[in-house]
Amino acid sequence: MSRAVLLVNLGTPAAPTEEAVRAYLAEFLSDPRVVALPRWLWQPILRGLVLRSRPRRSAEKYAAIWTPAGSPLAVHTERQAGLLAEKLGCRVEYAMRYGHPDIHSALKKLGVSAAVLPLYPQYSDSATASVLDAVGRDLPCVRDFHAHPAYIAALAANVRRHWAAHGRGKRMIFSFHGLPRRAAAPYEDQCRHTAALLAENLGMKDDFIVAFQSRFGWAPWLEPYTQPTLVALARQGVERVDVFCPGFVSDCLETLEEIGLVARAAFHAAGGREFHLLPCLNESREWIEAMARIVEDLKGGDPPQAPSR
Repeated sequence: MSRAVLLVNLGTPAAPTEEAVRAYLAEFLSDPRVVALPRWLWQPILRGLVLRSRPRRSAEKYAAIWTPAGSPLAVHTERQAGLLAEKLGCRVEYAMRYGHPDIHSALKKLGVSAAVLPLYPQYSDSATASVLDAVGRDLPCVRDFHAHPAYIAALAANVRRHWAAHGRGKRMIFSFHGLPRRAAAPYEDQCRHTAALLAENLGMKDDFIVAFQSRFGWAPWLEPYTQPTLVALARQGVERVDVFCPGFVSDCLETLEEIGLVARAAFHAAGGREFHLLPCLNESREWIEAMARIVEDLKGGDPPQAPSR
């Protein structure tokens, strides 16, 4: 196995300020993997419209979930890297695809061949392939781990831990990040496969719903959408929902603000009473062990698939 590991997450602004968010969005939204429009068409729209209006609103959202230690995504990713280094007994660095620390600097800091673990369980061109573009094709890189037994077991342990502490709701929403429908393969199938394996591990049958969040723009995205689903459940008389985001390995803007604040408020406004947002994997023992397994399996090819129970 490689003597070092590089964890790669999506990224985060350096601060919850309009200026920092503008710099982050300029890099993120300039990636042709993220926005596939021709550069000559998209850049004037990005510079002339998007980067003038969106940073202020996004900065307010980041400010709502920022911690004294910094961005939750950066804090969790850095801690995961440290714990994985202890578990594997080798050097582990982390990088952000957009923002800092960047991939090139992290690889240079390692100074040796590294196994690359993009922290995206389900493969998509807009996320995973963008990491592959940045690291180059000569480094071993995990393509996805959406059905890896250790990942599924870590998710299940997280859910059981929450249920043990807070009880169990009648409905569980598995909320994944959305994608435009035109770019959904194989991502959508992998999300649904993850949810099915997790539900099977937990002994769930028809008491869970797969939904997709973070839609923007006018193109059709993967459905059902998370927030309208929550509102519909509340209006149907469902008083308690549990929401878990299996596609995010660290709590971040999309889980803490979009789901934990905005979707929660919408559920309550529609008549719901109890809204439980389960934490992401973060620094759980099972997730650190799962990352170690996933990296170790990389040397032998594709990771094994989770067995049926």
